[in-house]
Amino acid sequence: MIPGDLAPGDCKCLERDWSDVELARVESADDPGFDLAFGALWAEFGAKGEIEQAAVLSKRLHWHGQLQDNGYGLRYRLMLVTSGGKFVAVRDHTAIVPSDEDASYVHLSHVLVSPEWRRTGVAGWLRALPIQTARHGLEALKKPGNSPITLIAEMEYPDPAVAATAIRLAAYEKSGYLKVDPSRISYVQPDFGSPEQIDLAGGPQPLPLTLMLRRVGREAETRISGREVKSIVTALYKMYECTFRARDMAGIWKTLETYPGDEEMIDLVPPTRGVHQ
Repeated sequence: MIPGDLAPGDCKCLERDWSDVELARVESADDPGFDLAFGALWAEFGAKGEIEQAAVLSKRLHWHGQLQDNGYGLRYRLMLVTSGGKFVAVRDHTAIVPSDEDASYVHLSHVLVSPEWRRTGVAGWLRALPIQTARHGLEALKKPGNSPITLIAEMEYPDPAVAATAIRLAAYEKSGYLKVDPSRISYVQPDFGSPEQIDLAGGPQPLPLTLMLRRVGREAETRISGREVKSIVTALYKMYECTFRARDMAGIWKTLETYPGDEEMIDLVPPTRGVHQ
């Protein structure tokens, strides 16, 4: 792990001796760690429709930075943390590098820490780890090493009745993330149901979410252009289209038509804004 990648609010991680934990990358669906990692994620997010099917993640495990047909290099990583062979935490994410742009966008899919390991600092390391994946993604496509890196999380809207949401939003805020003003950007995530489930429902049901950004090295900037937001969302949708049917993505792509113009500026606000309203 690289201490310099930690957000200022996550430097508590440096106070602990981590020799009692192991960090491993799950290589394939046949990897012994896949069932442990995916099982934990599915138990937490499956019923909420907030995680893709196992077959989708299995396919993504073969993304090692290579350029896809759609012009984007993809590098997916499923990282498992254990202690004495027992589950501690899991993180999965994808570095997305456009062939025609010097930038790396990292989609932060999921992070889950077992209850007994929460507030130990392990989550802070897992928030920083994707920065290394971003660098490797840039290297794979021979991009400049100093290209901008943006970490992107999709988060549910604040709900006073859901305490866990407020806790997650506060953690993101502490870690240098800002929220793209949802009054200006109506972002939706594709339907994570299986093709059979989507067809039975009469079509995809996209999920409205907010976008949390950590623009590495630019955390103090509180405005973003419409052009940059479109680049970020396009990168996410280019990733999704590699494992989702085109007809299930068609409506998603059309939402970009409602976004502000390229030169318009959009506020980046604290993630916890709206939590207590």
